[in-house]
Amino acid sequence: MGYWLFMLAVSLLIPLTMIVFGRHFMHNPPKEINGAYGYRTSMSMKSRETWDFAHRYFGKLWFILGLVLLPLSVIPMLFLLGEGVGAIGNSSLVIMGAQLVFLVVPIFPTERALKKNFDQFGFRR
Repeated sequence: MGYWLFMLAVSLLIPLTMIVFGRHFMHNPPKEINGAYGYRTSMSMKSRETWDFAHRYFGKLWFILGLVLLPLSVIPMLFLLGEGVGAIGNSSLVIMGAQLVFLVVPIFPTERALKKNFDQFGFRR
C-alpha cells in the first residue's frame, strides 16, 4: 500500500505542475523576457506582446490539459490497488510517459498561434 501511495503521488506530479504553472502563466507571465524561466522560444521572446500572448495561450492549454490528466492518472492507479510492485511500477511508468507527451504537445499550437497573430519581428498582424 505504501508503494502504491508513493507511485500515485509521483503520477500526479506532472498534472499538478501543469495546473499550477498553467494558471500562473495565464494570469502572471514572467515580468521580464528571460532565458531562464517561462515559455521560452525564439518567437515568444521577440517582444513583450509575444511574450505575454505566448504565456497566456500556453498557460491555458497547460491548465486545461492538467485538469484532464488528473483524473486520467488517478483512475488507472485505482485499478492497481493491491497489485504487486512490478505491476504498479510498470503501469506508473506508462502513465507518466503519456503525461510527458501532453506536457510537450501544447508547444505546437502555441507556436502556430504566435505565427498566426504576429509577424517575424514580433509585431501583431
